[in-house]
Amino acid sequence: MLVAAIASVVATRGSDSPRITERAETIAGVAEGSTPVSLDASVFLPATTPAPAVVLAHGFGGTKDDVASQARSLAQQGFVVVTYSARGFGASGGLIHLDSPDYEVADARRVIDRLASMPEVEKDGPGDPQVGVAGASYGGALALLAAGYDRRVDAVAADITWNSLSQALFPTAGGDTAGVFKQAWAGQLFSQAARQATSDGCGKFAPDVCAAYQASAAAGEPTVALRALMEASSPSTILNRITVPTLLSQGQQDSLFPLDQAVRNAAGIRAPVRMVWRSGGHDQPGGDPTADAQSWFTQVLRERRTPSAGFSATVPDGSISTETGRSVPRQLSGESLASVQQTRQVPMLGPPQVLDAPAGGTPSAITAVPGIGSLLSTASSLTGGSALSAIPGQAGGFASAPMASDTLVGGSSSVRLRVTPRSTTDALLFVSLVDVAPDGTRTQPSGLVTPVRLTGLTPGQATTVTVPLPTVVRTVAAGHRVAVQVSTTDLGYRLPTDARSYTVGLDSPTLALTTLQGRATAAAFPWGWPVAGIVALLLLVAGILLAGRRRRTSAAESTSDDVPPIVVEDLVKEYGDSYRAVDGVSFSVERGQVVGLLGPNGAGKTTVLRMMVGLIRPTFGFIRLFGETVGPGSDNLARVGAFIEGPGLLPHLSGRENLDLFWAATGRPREEADVETALEIAGLGASVDRKVRKYSQGMRQRLAIAQAMLGLPELLILDEPTNGLDPPQIAEMREVMRRYAATGRTVIVSSHLLSEVEQTCSHVVVMHKGRLVTAGSVAELAGAATSTLAVADVDAAQRILADAGVESTVVESRRHLEEAFLDLIGGESR
Repeated sequence: MLVAAIASVVATRGSDSPRITERAETIAGVAEGSTPVSLDASVFLPATTPAPAVVLAHGFGGTKDDVASQARSLAQQGFVVVTYSARGFGASGGLIHLDSPDYEVADARRVIDRLASMPEVEKDGPGDPQVGVAGASYGGALALLAAGYDRRVDAVAADITWNSLSQALFPTAGGDTAGVFKQAWAGQLFSQAARQATSDGCGKFAPDVCAAYQASAAAGEPTVALRALMEASSPSTILNRITVPTLLSQGQQDSLFPLDQAVRNAAGIRAPVRMVWRSGGHDQPGGDPTADAQSWFTQVLRERRTPSAGFSATVPDGSISTETGRSVPRQLSGESLASVQQTRQVPMLGPPQVLDAPAGGTPSAITAVPGIGSLLSTASSLTGGSALSAIPGQAGGFASAPMASDTLVGGSSSVRLRVTPRSTTDALLFVSLVDVAPDGTRTQPSGLVTPVRLTGLTPGQATTVTVPLPTVVRTVAAGHRVAVQVSTTDLGYRLPTDARSYTVGLDSPTLALTTLQGRATAAAFPWGWPVAGIVALLLLVAGILLAGRRRRTSAAESTSDDVPPIVVEDLVKEYGDSYRAVDGVSFSVERGQVVGLLGPNGAGKTTVLRMMVGLIRPTFGFIRLFGETVGPGSDNLARVGAFIEGPGLLPHLSGRENLDLFWAATGRPREEADVETALEIAGLGASVDRKVRKYSQGMRQRLAIAQAMLGLPELLILDEPTNGLDPPQIAEMREVMRRYAATGRTVIVSSHLLSEVEQTCSHVVVMHKGRLVTAGSVAELAGAATSTLAVADVDAAQRILADAGVESTVVESRRHLEEAFLDLIGGESR
């Protein structure tokens, strides 16, 4: 089937999820004075050793358990992996020193020493293991620092981390080197490690770190002691020592460590750097850097190749539209950031404006809140207002004329402002880039601002300042305007306690707008969401690749009927933000069954089906189809027909032409397609020769089912096949599945329509919140009636009725599937 064809195009080969070995270890860390420190570690060994190694570090406030799934995935790819809880966290001893070279970095070197002593690890020389270091946020900085302090590190993969901790927590773009205290984020991070009650309120923080932070938080600016600690814990101080290939991925939705932190890191490393601006970040789940890190380590550690430098960015609001109304995110790439960036001067309009700052900074504008980013300010803009992110009297700005064409803003633009304080000798402003729609709706990308603190001013006299705007990725549509917003308050930062007023104007009538111009491709190709041109190209490539293959003998001839069509065991799918969409699911499906995969929205049903057809890889566990583990391009997918996430049809072709093109891509002889049988089961009649753009939704669904049935595959996988259909169309689709099952094949259908499953399916698998709740026959799940009356009581009741002249019959009651389903998943989804 075409699923197998597409998978063959996007991946070179499948994987069999080999078994791995896990063991707990204790590694001696650096002592706290005279007190020994033990690090709680885990070692993951691949099926074949010796092998290159990866040290996997976790984020601030976490433990080794947070990265266990990533460790298993790397081990399945053939790496020895060590995870450990950093000092001060989990079951490890010691205190938190914020990635100090004398403590946390020295601990990482002790872990590398342990790898050097293990016979399962490949060596570059005596005491020198072949090793990479990876981590996110706190762990990402540790990965960079370890590479700078330990020459044995051979590769780095650092995600959503910092360049300068001082610039991240006390940023400024003005003339004051003290910076503006990012108190919301700093307070949240400090509280994560200070929750254990102690007399000094320091929790697991080292005394010098705690004292320096508390003094700085009280003053609103870093003390000399805290500045020294932050500098020592910043990769910016050792970047010129990093001479190994480095992968830097940074989140676009991240008000803690924005994209500019990765840009600074990339500029200082003396080795090939690949930088990825991915979706998600500290403010919002999204993106999955795991696959990129695996590919990076495979090239550098296993294949011992030096990868080329590069840059890529997901365009979050850019997409390739499809005839189904859905979209595929775009990915822009180039040889480097500089190779795809351009700067253009955009004229800006707007007179000088008087902006007031209230005493105590209340009320304050809300742009980004730790952990939820710009959600609150976005909620305001959705209602047509902007009171949360731009409070009247406190905010003003300057705007361009409507843009003549779509413009992809990417990077840090800049503007020159003229600031005149009315009565103070300093000024504090927050400047941002805003996308203004024709209806006046304002969007502040990721809720990011640049804080500007100016000191040494003279009241009544103007001072000019060049302001670098936040580094963002945003498509400004044609007809929209680009605006520079200036505000006197922001909830995330420490604000002045006194009331003040400023006059703010443009010193230069132009905005230096940074844009991206590079190769734009689909970031991913979820089957069922195609663009006509892209699909045609993929079909052509798939057909060329597969047409030359030796015609397969029927897989059914080589597989025993006793082998279940589907076996799912310990299946886990975890994304880069540690969100588990599927968590430890196991079940099997027998031949001839019609199985309903049930669960509320978000249960993980579609994720299981996508792994079942090789579109995405499990983080852990495996799926076997007809006795063979499935993966991208697996031969056993030729025995599967799938319809997942909507019909992927070319609207300018007829239904029959769609089917012919689909089958041609498999490279199999036309006579094996059995088109007429599939059409008869789908019941399209003469409509099959009409253009698909003239089809109703129900006809599109039935054509997509017929497409999945081409070749009469032994296993048919359908994801919400009745979605969007009216009751008569649903009844027709029910008959389609019944007729197909009557041919002796197996059907698995995902649905939230419980009544339809009850009428169509013989068995069910129930999921909730990514976990398996139960699996069995519909009859077993619904269950026969369990009357509380004993047989004798029933007989007595009948006699009473008979004596009264009333005829009676005993009727066995039965629970409906919906009742059983709600009982299983609990009341929260009622």
